[in-house]
Amino acid sequence: MRRRTEAQASSDEPPHADKKDPGQRPQRKAEAKGRMSYRSVLINIGKCLLLVIIIPPFLNYASLQREGQMLLPKDGQIVDVSLGQKMHLLCKGKGNPVVILDAPTGMSSDIWFHVQENVATLTKVCTYDRMGLGFSKRLMQNETTGTEKVWGISTTGRMVDDLHRLLQAAGIAKPFIFVGSELGALNGRFYSHIHDVQVSDLVLIDPIPEDIFEEDQWKQYWYGKLLPSFQTRQFSAATGLSRILLILGAIEPTVGGKNVSEEVIQRQKYLLSNPAHQSSAVDEHYFINESAAQVRDITKFKPLSSRVSVSVITGDSYDEQIPEHLNQMVAKLQKQFLEESYPSANQIHIKGADRRMIYKKPSAISQHLRRLVNQRQAKQQSE
Repeated sequence: MRRRTEAQASSDEPPHADKKDPGQRPQRKAEAKGRMSYRSVLINIGKCLLLVIIIPPFLNYASLQREGQMLLPKDGQIVDVSLGQKMHLLCKGKGNPVVILDAPTGMSSDIWFHVQENVATLTKVCTYDRMGLGFSKRLMQNETTGTEKVWGISTTGRMVDDLHRLLQAAGIAKPFIFVGSELGALNGRFYSHIHDVQVSDLVLIDPIPEDIFEEDQWKQYWYGKLLPSFQTRQFSAATGLSRILLILGAIEPTVGGKNVSEEVIQRQKYLLSNPAHQSSAVDEHYFINESAAQVRDITKFKPLSSRVSVSVITGDSYDEQIPEHLNQMVAKLQKQFLEESYPSANQIHIKGADRRMIYKKPSAISQHLRRLVNQRQAKQQSE
């Protein structure tokens, strides 16, 4: 009787009394579902980020390998300059004197496209890519040629040494006309002072005064604004972002227009997407202060021969996109260094031009170079 009462009592308990409230089940399921949904969203975001980080650089690298061979200029040649180095040289036209064109800081030889095409109808004109730029590959850091023990690898001294070996290996006739812009002008000055017998005429376009990097305002502009912009380009190229921006039309090649071939445009796009080229451009900007100091020292050690004629081409300003006080600073220091170093230089002013005159006002530069070539050719014929 007692057992039956206990059994009955237990049967009178509400069903599932030992379990939790059934109303909480949907709530817990909803919470679990919410957590799973949140986790899946995070996983999907992670996958997307992984794709964005990995795929563009991979595709960019694959494209660069294909384009590196395809876009090499047809008339260009890769010259073995000894010491394990090879440099890209592009010569057009025939005749003497040969004109050598050296590009501004961080730029490849394509920047001279208009000038080279114009002057090549009169004589032989050669452009080249400095080590690490364009199609000239620089050595790995663990390789050595010995010369960088004297000159830093991205400074004028080393560039002039590379160029000297390039011109010798290519058998370029001497004396030649050396034309340099900005950093190329520093190289031209260094080369002409060291190898003055090889240079008949030195043409300086927008030459950078050596003392300008002693000015705090200029250093702040160069190292605080200009250099970081090139470092951003390097990062953009390394991540494949530059190629995407080129496809979208967000960035454009420097040299363009109706008279520029599609090959040149594609080659510039290739270099904008090439982190190796952009890295060398960064280095040239970073070490330009040291390059300027090297030129200052060499010009004092070995004055320029009186046989070398000097021309200086400048515009209304150094760079119309920078503050006016910086342009005035450049003009003042340019005038001082020209009076001290090249007092008899032929000074040519191009109205409405700045440092972009090579591709914005190329005809004015071409006219002066053609005039120099004609003068040298007439002198050779009279002799």
